[in-house]
Amino acid sequence: MLIPVHADLHDYDIVIEPGVLQDAGRYLPHDGKLLIVTDDGVPPAYAAALKSVSASTTLVTLPAGEATKSVASYAMLLETMLSAGFSRSDAVVAVGGGVVGDLAGFAASTYMRGIDFYNIPTTLLSQVDSSIGGKTAIDLAGAKNVVGSFYVPSRVLIDPTLLDTLPSRELRAGLAEVIKMAATSDAALFALLETTGDLRTALPTIIHRSLLIKKSVVENDLREKGLRRVLNFGHTVGHAIESAAQGALKHGECVAIGMLPMSGKEAGARISALLEKYGLPTAADVTAADILTNLTNDKKRSGTHIAAVWVDEIGSFTFRQLLPDEILACVERSSILTPAK
Repeated sequence: MLIPVHADLHDYDIVIEPGVLQDAGRYLPHDGKLLIVTDDGVPPAYAAALKSVSASTTLVTLPAGEATKSVASYAMLLETMLSAGFSRSDAVVAVGGGVVGDLAGFAASTYMRGIDFYNIPTTLLSQVDSSIGGKTAIDLAGAKNVVGSFYVPSRVLIDPTLLDTLPSRELRAGLAEVIKMAATSDAALFALLETTGDLRTALPTIIHRSLLIKKSVVENDLREKGLRRVLNFGHTVGHAIESAAQGALKHGECVAIGMLPMSGKEAGARISALLEKYGLPTAADVTAADILTNLTNDKKRSGTHIAAVWVDEIGSFTFRQLLPDEILACVERSSILTPAK
């Protein structure tokens, strides 16, 4: 299945095909050098499958985890390409989750002012969300994604069979992003998640419908000037929790919790029930002071207010300009700071 994406920078395709990793030579460049970036949480065979695509490949395997999305890792990738003689005709290939994709994409976007970038996401979260849309970034001084660029990939290859090796916690964390998109934009997808008794069988449909939501949004607003902010549902509070939790919670788990304070009573009840169905957390062991401190670093802050996404009814949303104290009041009313049992 091919999903074309139109972007201001250039158009690109999302290829969704079981087994596409083993057939990646059809979609990756054969000429020039390839830098393959992965991490040690990804089965080594995934990156190894790409080494024969080009006559000159360089493999970099990084430690798994958010800490890898750092200035030091970014500099190391640039230095690796420089020492290997990479030019503007060469390319970077990310094989992994959101951390690998964000870091490798940012390196590709800045090396020699931009070289081709291919993304092969290996987690549900990255397959439905971070692998498309053109956001690349690294963290700085504990603040997530504050250094980055908008840089769309040359192609995205999605192999649903890669999720067969994904640990269940990672799968659930990715599902939080699906729930996020369904809650704001697709009531039928939300209902499918509520009613299905076989998540694995439903995954191809879930991935496809989620990508159509993201495609529609980013085609209309690549640089997050308006509509694209809908994709931040759950992220305002979620990023604050993620920073405060210091690695104890995964990104998707933080987004799951972060949706609840930004929901009306009826929508919040349905979201909470769905999170519980799939074993996602509905509370975090952090303090109100932690949340408030981290809200001050929110990239969506403009002056004194933060652009937040609010869901009153599943399948629709509104934007609200809220003060940090107003967001904190929503957090306290939602009881998400009570440690989950």
